[in-house]
Amino acid sequence: MSDKIQPTNGASDDDEVVIETLTLPLDAWHRARGGRMVEFAGYHMPVQYEGIMAEHLWTREHAGLFDVSHMGQLSITGEGVVAALEALLPAEIEKLPFNKARYSLLLNDEGGVLDDLMLTRQAEDRVYMVVNGATKYDDVSHMIEHLPDDVTINLMEDHALLAVQGPKAVDAVSRLIPGVEALTFMQAGAFQWQGHDLWLSRSGYTGEDGYEISLPAEAAEAFADALLAQPEVKPIGLGARDSLRLEAGLPLYGHDLDPETTPVMADLGFALWKRRREAADFPGATRILAEREHGPAVKRVGLLVEGRQPVREGASVVGDDGAVIGRVTSGGFAPSVGAPIAMAYVPNDLATAGTAVSLVQRGKVHSATVAAMPFVPHRYYRGA
Repeated sequence: MSDKIQPTNGASDDDEVVIETLTLPLDAWHRARGGRMVEFAGYHMPVQYEGIMAEHLWTREHAGLFDVSHMGQLSITGEGVVAALEALLPAEIEKLPFNKARYSLLLNDEGGVLDDLMLTRQAEDRVYMVVNGATKYDDVSHMIEHLPDDVTINLMEDHALLAVQGPKAVDAVSRLIPGVEALTFMQAGAFQWQGHDLWLSRSGYTGEDGYEISLPAEAAEAFADALLAQPEVKPIGLGARDSLRLEAGLPLYGHDLDPETTPVMADLGFALWKRRREAADFPGATRILAEREHGPAVKRVGLLVEGRQPVREGASVVGDDGAVIGRVTSGGFAPSVGAPIAMAYVPNDLATAGTAVSLVQRGKVHSATVAAMPFVPHRYYRGA
């Protein structure tokens, strides 16, 4: 197993290390196509091209190309890798078929979420994992600390990660990579394009059908050009990615999830697999199982906000007496809904759809109603 990540600029641990904003393999490609770049997760990334509303609706109706190369791609290998990872995650990996992807959670000893992630069992001794860009180095350090020495973690920094999302994604991608149309939601496989090895899964984080494609960074620009040559595809920025995942009811780490939040509080009980619950052998199991039985103190809910003014992250949920009883963690105008929506943590007894709540943002009170999520139905392809 590799050593812990050390400063690479010659500094000692006691020196203050200035971390510069990094660039993606497609940085120049985005700028040449009018991408307005912002800092996100330590990288320069495009927030929009022609406008968030237009890009959002294009993805819902056609296919959007997202550069998510800031995410951490990990190849975790070695004898006993499955059992070793199950000690850190509440996932059922042992019986997971090869080339099937699963959403899971990296947990601390108190049951708090260190990161949410996607994993795929590629072979008996190999698991491919995608973790969040802002937490990838912390994730690797945590796993190095807790995994046995005969398990190796390879952070695939020589690879890019692209996502093509939307109802026409299958048409565009299958022209370039025949055979991908046979995959169903959360199924993955190895493919080739112009001599380059690709790892492709039918998944994404918009609620739409689509693919995530891992490929060598050196091939990213040519492949992105080939995708953009398809009439269904336009480049899409971070702004629309956020509004799409919000409409889909999908949490964003660092906003809707953090180390103080448990999977039960976050309404992610589906990630707690039955065998693992019965064995109670994952980090924080005692607390998490007690919350499953008795209910958490607070729970993540969706909110429909009255009026046209969006309520943003950081707004307070207040009770009838004006006391703060919860917090908004994500919010914005939802183009496909035609109204402002939000996610918030509220007391468990208020987490029922239809419950009226009040939100306070910059001294102004907004009325909202707890709503079932997703706000827009998922359209994943699960087979004919």
